[in-house]
Amino acid sequence: QVQLVESGGGLVQTGGSLILSCAASGSIVRLNAMSWYRQAPGKPREVVAIITSGGTNYSDSVKGRFTISRDNGKNTVYLQMNTLKPEDTADYYCYVNYNNGHFDTNYWGQGPQVTVSS
Repeated sequence: QVQLVESGGGLVQTGGSLILSCAASGSIVRLNAMSWYRQAPGKPREVVAIITSGGTNYSDSVKGRFTISRDNGKNTVYLQMNTLKPEDTADYYCYVNYNNGHFDTNYWGQGPQVTVSS
């Protein structure tokens, strides 16, 4: 199967920056899309950013502040987060859609926490 290893979460002050990374490995023939979702306590999980071969897309709440990028050679996706706000506080999940040689499927990362202090 696949493994997703996330890193980069932690504490930051309002206006600061963090970068998250998610490295995929295992039975992956093709990565179709890599995404970042986040979930705050008591709130639904929401999409933050998506990257595919066709380009990138962002939620309105992070557009202009966050940047998603991908290193194809390492099967790794990054999320550069700038001008962080307290409302960005959440668990951040890497989410991939991939082909394992038989069919397309999905896999979630472990969701490390990002906390932005006022």
